[in-house]
Amino acid sequence: MAFQDLLNQVGSMGRYQILQMAFLLICSAMVAPHVYLENFTAAIPGHRCWVHILDNDTFSDSDSGTLSQDDLLRISIPLDSNLRPDKCRRFVQPQWHLLHLNGTFSNVTEPDTEPCVDGWVYDRSTFLSTTVTEWDLVCGSQVLGSVAKFVLMIGILVGSFLGGHLSDRFGRRLVFTCALLKVAITGTCAALAPTFSIYCLLHFLKGVCVTPIYMNSVLLMVEWTSPKFKALVTTLTLCASSFGKIVMTGLAFAFRNWHHLQLVMSVPIFFFLIPTRWLSESARWLIVNNKPQKGLQELRKVACKNGVKNSGDALTMEVVRTTMRGELEATQTKPSLRDLFRAPNLRKRVFLLCLLRYASYTIPIFGFSIHLQHLKSNVFLMQCLSAAMSIPACVAAMFLLNHIGRRISQLFLSFLFGITILAIVFVPEEMRTLRAVLITLAGANYVVIAGSNILHSNELLPTVIRARALGVIGTVSNVGAVVAPVLMTLEMYSASLPWIIYGVISILAGFVPLLLPETKDKPLPDSIQDVENEWKGSRHTNEEGAIIKVTPF
Repeated sequence: MAFQDLLNQVGSMGRYQILQMAFLLICSAMVAPHVYLENFTAAIPGHRCWVHILDNDTFSDSDSGTLSQDDLLRISIPLDSNLRPDKCRRFVQPQWHLLHLNGTFSNVTEPDTEPCVDGWVYDRSTFLSTTVTEWDLVCGSQVLGSVAKFVLMIGILVGSFLGGHLSDRFGRRLVFTCALLKVAITGTCAALAPTFSIYCLLHFLKGVCVTPIYMNSVLLMVEWTSPKFKALVTTLTLCASSFGKIVMTGLAFAFRNWHHLQLVMSVPIFFFLIPTRWLSESARWLIVNNKPQKGLQELRKVACKNGVKNSGDALTMEVVRTTMRGELEATQTKPSLRDLFRAPNLRKRVFLLCLLRYASYTIPIFGFSIHLQHLKSNVFLMQCLSAAMSIPACVAAMFLLNHIGRRISQLFLSFLFGITILAIVFVPEEMRTLRAVLITLAGANYVVIAGSNILHSNELLPTVIRARALGVIGTVSNVGAVVAPVLMTLEMYSASLPWIIYGVISILAGFVPLLLPETKDKPLPDSIQDVENEWKGSRHTNEEGAIIKVTPF
């Protein structure tokens, strides 16, 4: 926690922080939408079997007389249980007698049908091309569409663990830059993938890199600012992500071919690699990892950019060593993953944060965000409205977090999200306006929940092992992200069941933050000992309070 004194000397929110924050926010706006891109690139258009008399260009009009397209469709495609043309089967032979039934059902034997052995015809009025139409991921192969989402979630899960470990070992800046390069490469190559298997492999590799980018961009901002600006930093990160989703929706509306959309979302990332050479490493991380000389260089660089005069005289190695004496002594023993579970208070925090992220963030939020199509609404409109509304919602949440604290805010937000999801389930589809309002509210709310959760996690964990702890929490929580698409398979039993589960889990998760300490306006802990001392200090304070209350009697 002593690093805050050094940061105050060089400026905790000056020109340097503003410029670096602006760059990192732009990067977040470019990368975050890649998680939700398959709402457009993997959209499932209307489809039916290819049939000879309807879709063969060489079939002459004289062969079918003067029959309309509807008549030809009626004799070629059977009706499903909803009395609509079946999407996955066709008649073996044209059923000419159906033209004379006039809407009634005959007593004749049910005609033979067969799967779509000659392929499918797709409705291209909304999307000219998607991965579904590219590789025919419909009917018997429809499960492969969920496989691509599942593979991405597995990549994010692996990236959470690897990203945290590598960030604590090699630094925030290096891991951020490498992950940014890999997202640009894998995203671009995915647009040119010749087979679905290669596409899934690239999807996995992209998922591995997404979390380290987001994690380290937040760390590079949070570790260079004072406590009073941390809620602002997290809010701006969420606003940037929401703005990125709005841009993605606009691009998806303009580029209806999935290859083009994938390229437009990936190629510009290459240009953002150039400014990374001017990024500064976290001085806080350098010092607590026994690199005080490099940390001092970064502090002087920031002081110079912030216009702090005589920074070279005021900031010396002696000052750094004196101020950070406790942290530098702690660096003599290298922290490891086991340290997360040795210290009792830190172990409790990590466990509760894992539970909170798993239950309130990943299962309901990922379940909602990657399955917008299942809500039978306009995916363009809902994605854009949710992202647009999340920006003012994030601003409102910043005041909420700063005034009533992290714990009560998360309780309120989780309750609101869960109740909104349950309301969507029970509102009839005919009430489209009300459903659109509820979906927009839920979409804005889940962004705020994610931000408050990330902010609280960063403030509870020590710098020396913060990224690694966030990696563990992210790994556990991303198991929920993997579970979210699996829960959607329960739709075969009840269309509402997955959404009810999402809503109930979110409501129950709202109680978990109450078991964690409040961190509003408190400095970041730098070492594991800071966390343990804070716990002992709070216990000592409570005991003194109890004595004071009892003494007068």
